[in-house]
Amino acid sequence: MRSIVNWALLGLVIDRSSYAYELAQRFERTYGDALALSSVSHVYTAIGTLRDRGLIEELPGTREGRQPKPHYRATESGVAEYREWLGGQICEDRQRQRLFIQQLAALSRHPEAALEILDRYEQACLEEACLTPIAAAGKDGRERAGELVDRLMGEEGRLAVGPKLEWAQYARQQFQALADAQQRGR
Repeated sequence: MRSIVNWALLGLVIDRSSYAYELAQRFERTYGDALALSSVSHVYTAIGTLRDRGLIEELPGTREGRQPKPHYRATESGVAEYREWLGGQICEDRQRQRLFIQQLAALSRHPEAALEILDRYEQACLEEACLTPIAAAGKDGRERAGELVDRLMGEEGRLAVGPKLEWAQYARQQFQALADAQQRGR
């Protein structure tokens, strides 16, 4: 399964059983502008895919009533596959960073362009740090929806921005040295 939306929806079902429209609402609240649904119908298509793959199942007795809303829960297989997929994201994130560095290094003959990209990289890091939520645990000790995510995102952002900015400064020094050498060579 390649769709990141399907994986994200599976994660939401793992967190709490839901019906399709509720999943669409939770998806929007959880992922905001980080990941978008093409439409609410995307959720129905994803549910079909997840169910066909045996990753989710319909809860018995949820199709009854005036307006039946079948609820879905994750299967053991769904949780196991989600865990495997999520573990793979760690390697993909590192690969994307390596690819960015390799592509930036391709500008070694155009260090001014690389320095401009580094300006944008630093600006993006600073903007991300400003947008990262900082949340405390609930006063009553009970976990509220989103609080754990907010705390984890806040701490990850706080810890990650410093080293990223340090790397950008190091890369800036390297490209500035190339630019200086080009100037002396002219």
